[in-house]
Amino acid sequence: MARVSADSVLSLTDQRLVAALQWDGRLTAERAARVLGLSPVTVRRRLQALGADGTVRVVISPVARPRDGGSAGALFLRIRVLRGRLDTIVAALAAREDIPFIDVTTSGDEIFAVARTEPGSRDPLVFRQLPSTQAVTSLESATILHVFRLTSEWRHHVLTETERAALAPPEPVPGATAPGPSGPYGVDTDALEQSLLDALTPDARLTSATLAARTGHPESTVRRRLTRLTAQGRLITQVLVDPCRLGLPIEAKLLLHVAPDHLAAAGHALADHPAVHGAFATSGPSNLHAAAYFPDLTALYGFLSRDLVGLGITHVETAIVSHAVKRTPEPLRPILSR
Repeated sequence: MARVSADSVLSLTDQRLVAALQWDGRLTAERAARVLGLSPVTVRRRLQALGADGTVRVVISPVARPRDGGSAGALFLRIRVLRGRLDTIVAALAAREDIPFIDVTTSGDEIFAVARTEPGSRDPLVFRQLPSTQAVTSLESATILHVFRLTSEWRHHVLTETERAALAPPEPVPGATAPGPSGPYGVDTDALEQSLLDALTPDARLTSATLAARTGHPESTVRRRLTRLTAQGRLITQVLVDPCRLGLPIEAKLLLHVAPDHLAAAGHALADHPAVHGAFATSGPSNLHAAAYFPDLTALYGFLSRDLVGLGITHVETAIVSHAVKRTPEPLRPILSR
């Protein structure tokens, strides 16, 4: 695997700004400057630069992970293909709307993907289309049973505990729902709020003035509704940034077998680890899947040899990602029950 050029890694100041946005995607320059000990002018300049060249995007995922961790239906797919046919199969999968997540591993013939599906269904992709494709040599599928950690909940570990506490959003107001017809996930969303969420989805940092102009609502109304959506925990932001730019060029997929009486504890321990950006209990022999970022292979080895000790894990299989082909923002959100 090629090393990441030192010139391509963001400065520590920029990395700290990215981490601050992970806590609050609509963070103002003034608040960021106050928390991080920078000048507002510097913050505005750096945020504008990071956004202008596409290094950082902040998007909206309006539904948070359910408190019970449940999933309404998704499959982890592990697909092995004939060498020389990898690009063809990857392109076919990437063109499908029900495949929001595709990674290729360093083995050169292996694909990891996530497929949306109905729980318990005989998904045509798994039961008919992929098995009948001559280029596919093997297929494993596992149903996601429980969500411990989503990518949008991962935080780059470059802020102090005091800074993280200052940026962390307040707990959602219990029982606070907006008026109007019931929307998906059991959340009531009226037409005004939906128009705001739709406008913010590709760019969560749009100002209230811009939102007012785009939606045709008074700016004061827009501000009030944004405040309410935030208080209800329905304005969830996700920062899209290449982890290589954060000095984390190694991404590992971990397929773990855990004794049943250790499964929940191991899942929560992984979710709390600063390297782990995804953790799920699944069906199949590997009943706990995780994904994690590392600065180098030495750090990955340390994670495997030290951090997994004592979690009741009886088997570990590690695959290193060579190319992230498709990463639809928070692919599990649309299928999560509330």
